[in-house]
Amino acid sequence: MAKPIPSPLYEKIPQKNTLHRALDLTIFFLLLSLLAYRLLSLKNNGFTWLLAFLCESWFTFIWILNVSTKWNPVSYKTYPERLLQCYRVDELPPVDMFVTTADPMLEPPIITVNTVLSLLAVDYPANKLSCYVSDDGASPLTFYALLEASKFAKLWVPFCKKYGIQTRAPFRYISRELLPSHDNSTEFLQEYRKIMGEYEELRRRIEDATLKSISYEFSTADFVAFSNIKKGSHPTIIKVILENKESRSDGLPHLVYVSREKDPKHPHHYKAGAMNVLTRVSGAMTNAPFMLNVDCDMYANNPLIFHHAMCLLLGSKNEQDCGFVQSPQCFYDGLKDDPFGNQLVVLYKYLGSGIAGLQGPTYSGTGCFHRRKVIYGLWPDGRMEIKGRSGKLTDERIQKTFGNSKEFTTTAARLLSGLSGISHCPYDLLNRVEAAQEVATCSYEYGTSWGTKIGWLYGTTTEDVLTGMRIHARGWKSTDCRPDPPAFLGCAPSGGPAALTQQKRWATGFLEILFSKNSPFIASFTAKLQFRQCLAYVWLISWALRSIPELCYLALPAYCIMAGSHFLPKVQEPAVLIPISLFVSYNFYNLFEYYGAGFSIRACWNNLRMGRITAVTAWLFGFFSVILKLLGLSETVFEVTKKDQSTTPGEGSDNDAGRFTFDGSLIFVPATTLLLVHLMALFTALLGLFDHVGIESRIGEIICSVWVVLCFSPFLEGLFGKGKYGIPTSSISKSVALALLFLACTTTVRK
Repeated sequence: MAKPIPSPLYEKIPQKNTLHRALDLTIFFLLLSLLAYRLLSLKNNGFTWLLAFLCESWFTFIWILNVSTKWNPVSYKTYPERLLQCYRVDELPPVDMFVTTADPMLEPPIITVNTVLSLLAVDYPANKLSCYVSDDGASPLTFYALLEASKFAKLWVPFCKKYGIQTRAPFRYISRELLPSHDNSTEFLQEYRKIMGEYEELRRRIEDATLKSISYEFSTADFVAFSNIKKGSHPTIIKVILENKESRSDGLPHLVYVSREKDPKHPHHYKAGAMNVLTRVSGAMTNAPFMLNVDCDMYANNPLIFHHAMCLLLGSKNEQDCGFVQSPQCFYDGLKDDPFGNQLVVLYKYLGSGIAGLQGPTYSGTGCFHRRKVIYGLWPDGRMEIKGRSGKLTDERIQKTFGNSKEFTTTAARLLSGLSGISHCPYDLLNRVEAAQEVATCSYEYGTSWGTKIGWLYGTTTEDVLTGMRIHARGWKSTDCRPDPPAFLGCAPSGGPAALTQQKRWATGFLEILFSKNSPFIASFTAKLQFRQCLAYVWLISWALRSIPELCYLALPAYCIMAGSHFLPKVQEPAVLIPISLFVSYNFYNLFEYYGAGFSIRACWNNLRMGRITAVTAWLFGFFSVILKLLGLSETVFEVTKKDQSTTPGEGSDNDAGRFTFDGSLIFVPATTLLLVHLMALFTALLGLFDHVGIESRIGEIICSVWVVLCFSPFLEGLFGKGKYGIPTSSISKSVALALLFLACTTTVRK
């Protein structure tokens, strides 16, 4: 039995944000003033005035969502040192850990290996942990890397725990601690050098395998299952790589390789499908009541993260207050001043803290601890989500919900009844592989509730947000876990193509949710999604929709210059103070947030600039992808983001690391076109080619046009750049044609 809790395991602390609220309301008042001015003067102005009014109405709506989400920020403080005062070590609950990878070329196995090694080495009883690695590519290279890593783990895990090593991913430890300072004993130095040598050998073997310098013996027992693998078509492969047969708390956790069956005739539902297979496979083999999932590049950076998470999961007076625990996505080796705007620090600091004060943070797809029974569709009142909230589960309902595997449904029923684990311990994993293979087949989910009512939900490329929203809609809350040091660290996409590909996938998936039956508006009215939580989700999933008003508003200054019109009050009018005050206030607001998060003015500028670039590239293409899907003309595709492993701490060794890169993708054409349009507009204004009213009457539009050119300065550099730093000629040609078409249209309107 657990001991009486002498002190709370965590505290929920409201944050003061008086100045923040004052700025929020100031900007909101200025937006309303601008809309009122537009409305009152609409009759005296033309099309550009109406378009500006519509765009600014949308911006005001988004600001309302932003203010609502940030209004009541909270933080959670955990006390992991109290956990063992309340629970004995053998009373701590088991956790199944999931690592997902899909393509060894885009996600190098050495990255996956380091993530797995960091999880195997966390400070938590080893007999309570099981690590499942999902390889959606069924790659013998990934399996080989894990086999080799399991040998290294027998040295690495004891070394970390013996000497209290804080950095548990070997590539980070070796790169950061070239001269270890915490222990200079002869014994430590000998073991340290041995670890260094063994890791270099591990890395070399994996690199050789990647370069095909060594061949796999497909005739051996380990690799025979990979002998006839075809991409997108292969049988289920489940291999137990490590097994803690003696159930030793100081041993190594279980390590299981999982590659689900793939068949072109059956939909596989991308990452959501892989996560559901991992849930069933782990349910059939170990059935831990809690599950952690991380992406293959997100290594465990804080060795006590499991203790921090358990403080929240076990310390809640009511389980309903903690359906899952989410840690923010943080990144290692972030480039100085965040040139690509993808480090997300400010987003998590302010918006993340705000939403934590509502029903809790959204599920981000990685770094999240789940209650298994919540993923199984359980409501806080103990009912299951089966065609609505009906009564208790019968054997027949269990089979219709979870599938026909007797072994798996038995473990599911056991867990839902309040028990954990499987009926006999320690687990004999090898004897449970057959049951695990049954639930990993393509056809297993047919006729069940997987992907619709239980598990990770299908129908979007952002299954994480949809699944988390469905959990909130059942009435569960979630909690935010931000220990120091950060719980998990990953690699942020570098360069233009990778960063925009990630943003496009997010924007596409978010908009799919908005236009589906799982829309937060529907969940707010028909389920238990709180109204302000609904608004927070709308702020997030409307990214793609923002591209249209953003693009129109960014094009307005150039259009007005070339068409002889205006969308801003004239300089001599008192009303000009409204947009000027709004511009100054908004930029001060952003500077205030970035300064509060410890960033420089340059970082603030980089993120503002990337916000404009992302809106008219990735978000715009996400919008069109969903429109084409809704029209039945195409299907959305899950695009895996390329992962790069840097071993140099700090800012990176490449002087060009922060430069924007390009490829031949159409995603760069809208931004290039917009830049060319503004350059033409400024050129015509400078020469006075279309002027009959004088340049001074459109000084506001000219200043705005210069501002847009500054925001798209990476594309201006790309027009003259070479190699990957230059925009391809084909993209420039398309953009020139579109810019000339825009010029022709404005000239026609002017006439």
